[in-house]
Amino acid sequence: MSAALSEALLHRLTWDDLDLVHVRKLIGMARDEDLSGLGLRTPPAVAGDQSTSSLTTTPRLADANVVARQDLVVCGLPLLSLILSAYGEGCRVQLHARDGALLKRGDTLATLTGDPRLLLSAERVALNFLQRLSGIATLTQQYATSLGEGRTRLLDTRKTTPGYRMLEKYAVACGGGWNHRLGLFDRVMLKDNHLALLGSAENLAGAITAARRHAPQLPVEVEVDRLDQIPPVLAAGADVILLDNFSAADLSAAIDLINGRALTEASGGITIKSLPDLAGLGLDFVSTGALVHQSTWVDIGLDWPA
Repeated sequence: MSAALSEALLHRLTWDDLDLVHVRKLIGMARDEDLSGLGLRTPPAVAGDQSTSSLTTTPRLADANVVARQDLVVCGLPLLSLILSAYGEGCRVQLHARDGALLKRGDTLATLTGDPRLLLSAERVALNFLQRLSGIATLTQQYATSLGEGRTRLLDTRKTTPGYRMLEKYAVACGGGWNHRLGLFDRVMLKDNHLALLGSAENLAGAITAARRHAPQLPVEVEVDRLDQIPPVLAAGADVILLDNFSAADLSAAIDLINGRALTEASGGITIKSLPDLAGLGLDFVSTGALVHQSTWVDIGLDWPA
């Protein structure tokens, strides 16, 4: 299987790949949850930030620092200016790091300047985005380090928070991982439930042929969970074979059986502890949803000068 196909299957989302119209919608929803109870059937009688509305003596210009309170890989810094603009005008953001940077506890990520009442209103929404995305980037970096620098690439999955997929996949990229298919639109993937609907291995070749006819520009990936399923999948011409919940020994046997005739991806039961055992097997990819759904928010705070 050609190296060109392997490279074509890999994505690593950048900030410029993201649709800022969609991102602003997410920010607007988060703001409106906080200020006006978005999501409630009956809106509150009084909307707005009641905590800051009475602070009439607050100075009109102040600085606040966004600070790492633990070691982390930062992600989401370009969101800060978009978030502040959703609350009002006149605020500035000075970034002291770039997304993907490994920061130490106590490092300053950014300085926010503006009306302190506006900064206070936006504080929680800004931190929610940064803590969530930086948590994904931080865990991904740990997984990538465990896998090592060999040929096998670490991939995410479609197990993402609804609406936040591209941001979360961007966070994976910031942490040193790679993005699996972004959605149902950019790869044909026949998994166990698809194969169950086909009814038999003989129908697999027809399904792959039909998929290639329908979307000739897309690669075809097929999931298997036993070694004996591999020969018919190879005969059917799959581009990628996903080896689901295989032991390390069976993965090695599967790689020998496939013998370069398709790209190989291990998935299912992947842990940070098991990755070193997979690194030397000759797999093309290892994928895990844990990069997102097992990540923990990191600790980032907004500190005001004394």
